[in-house]
Amino acid sequence: LPASIEVDYWSFSLINTLLYLSAQMSLVKIQTNTHLPKRIILVRHGESSGNADINVRGTTPTHKFELTEKGIEQAKQTGIRIKKLISENDNNWKVFFYVSPLERTRKTLREIGGSFPKRRVMGVKEEPRLRDLNFGNYHDPASIGKIQKERFTYGRFYYRVPGGETGAEVYDRISGYIECLRRDIEMKKFVCHDPCQETNIIIITHGLSSRIFLMKWFDWTVEQFEYLNRMRTGEFQVLQLGHGGEYSLAFHHDDKKLHEWGLSPDMIEDQKCKAYGPTGVKWQGACDSYPFMDCFAEDSDDENTLSKL
Repeated sequence: LPASIEVDYWSFSLINTLLYLSAQMSLVKIQTNTHLPKRIILVRHGESSGNADINVRGTTPTHKFELTEKGIEQAKQTGIRIKKLISENDNNWKVFFYVSPLERTRKTLREIGGSFPKRRVMGVKEEPRLRDLNFGNYHDPASIGKIQKERFTYGRFYYRVPGGETGAEVYDRISGYIECLRRDIEMKKFVCHDPCQETNIIIITHGLSSRIFLMKWFDWTVEQFEYLNRMRTGEFQVLQLGHGGEYSLAFHHDDKKLHEWGLSPDMIEDQKCKAYGPTGVKWQGACDSYPFMDCFAEDSDDENTLSKL
């Protein structure tokens, strides 16, 4: 054969081989992620009596706050919106619910549940570690205002509510819950018999608990946590699985919404990276933005040339 034909033949063979290997690698990646839930959805309960009237906190235990009429309607609408999100482009899906044991979250679950047929529900589990920050027992309205102001000034992560918890203690129990959740995922607890079926985990919890969840899940620092803002009552956050096997808020929430929740530009860029892969030289192929990197020496061809103290 002429040399030019031989070159074309081998080039064609090489291209076909590379395409085959690329397809196989993609298949392996897809198969590797089949045991992972498609989405993890954090839901803040609907408006409660304690949200609507601060005086209730002086007469009613916080774990017994009921939903207001507005809160009930918020929860119903939240169920409708989540159902639409999950089912819009796929008819082969199921959900698994986790719920905080407080009355307002349990009632929110019941209202959300009206949107989901039983055949779509893999299970429901009450999880005490998802409960709200313990604010102590009864408080008069004047002391509540003082506590909220002190907490903001002191720092919400370290401040101890009189007779209650610190944000750090909430972090410890939410961390324990997340480790159990990850273990259950790795043990394929949420895998259906149909490998093409999508599983969605819905977690009904509270404002602080949801922020602590995100902090732990994405390895955010205490400083980053302090800038976070809680969701509105009845609002939800969607962590969706990306092709690289990481979850991201960027699939369903735009920059404006992420900024509203308190994410910095770097944190937002990191969410996009987790969703779609690196988009710029600054990330150098990695999807994690590590803090404190500015305190280390710059790379050098000869590290021994660094000046000695």
